[in-house]
Amino acid sequence: MSFEMTKGLFKYDFIDQHAILGIPLDAEFNDIRKRYMKIARRLHSDTCSFEDPADKDWANQFLSKVVNPAYNKFSKESDRKEYNLLLATISKRLVKEQAKMQIESAAAKQLATAQNWEEAYKTAVNKLALKQYESVEETQQAIDQISELNMVYLLRKERMGGGGGGGVAAGSPAKATTPTSTEKTAAATPATATPAAPPPPKVEPSDSQTAAYCRRAQGFMDSKNYAKASLELREALKRDLKHSQAHAMLAMCYLEQNQATMAKLEMNKALASNPEEPTALEVKKKLEQASAKAKKGDEKPGFFASLFGGKKK
Repeated sequence: MSFEMTKGLFKYDFIDQHAILGIPLDAEFNDIRKRYMKIARRLHSDTCSFEDPADKDWANQFLSKVVNPAYNKFSKESDRKEYNLLLATISKRLVKEQAKMQIESAAAKQLATAQNWEEAYKTAVNKLALKQYESVEETQQAIDQISELNMVYLLRKERMGGGGGGGVAAGSPAKATTPTSTEKTAAATPATATPAAPPPPKVEPSDSQTAAYCRRAQGFMDSKNYAKASLELREALKRDLKHSQAHAMLAMCYLEQNQATMAKLEMNKALASNPEEPTALEVKKKLEQASAKAKKGDEKPGFFASLFGGKKK
C-alpha cells in the first residue's frame, strides 16, 4: 500500500510531519498530542467509522505507518532537534530556489500575497485540518495543501528574518523583488551573525515504547473498552514499573469496572511516583465520594458492596 506524498515540502526529500498531523509549524507539544489522539481515534480499527472495508484497512495502515511515526518524531527530544534543523536548512534552500517554486493550491496562493500572513497561515491550516481525516481522498489532499502552506510560510518567514519580507507571486514561480533603499543600506553594512533559532519546546522525557502503550490504552478507554486498555497498560508497566501515568490510567480502568480495591492499589502506586498525577487524583476523589455515599446509605447497598469488593448478604 503506497502513501506517497509529493507536494509542498515533500518535494525537497523531506517528510512533512506537521502536514501529516494537520498542525501549524509553531504548534506546542500539548497541542500536537491532542491532535494526534484525535486522529488516532479516527483511524484506529476499533473506532474508525469508514464504511468501506478497503478504506478501513487503509486507515489502519496509515495510522501505523505514517501518523504514529509523525507523532513519535515530536515525542523524542533528539528526533525533534534533528527535525527542526532540517526545517531550518529547507527554509534557506527555499529562499535560494524560490524562482523555481511552483504554487498549486488556492490556499497557498492566497497565503503568498496575504498581508497578515502569519495569522492567515494558521487559519488556513486549521481549516484544512477540520476535514483532513474524513475520507481517504480528503486526507491525502489536505496533507498536500497543508505542506504547500508550510512551504510558503517558511519562505516568507525566512525572507522576513533576512530583511526581505514580502510575499511570493501566487500562481507562478516566485520572483526576486527589486531591493528597496533600506535593503541597499543593509547590504552595504557588514553582515552580522544570524541569531540562533529558538530551542524547541521542552517536553518531559519518556520512554517511547511506554508512551505508545499509554496512547493506545487511552484510545481503548475513550471507546470504553477497559479490558483491552488494561492489557496495554500492563505492557507499559513491564517497561517502566514506576510509570505514574500508566498506574493512574490502570486505576481508572479498574474503577470503571467497579473494582475499587484494585483501583485503590494502582492509584497509590501512581501517587507514590508522582503525588500530582492528575488521573490518580481523579480516581482518589471518585473513590472518596463513593465511600461517603455508601456510609450515608444514599445508594443501593448492592452497588457499593460490589464496588468495594464486599459480598451481598
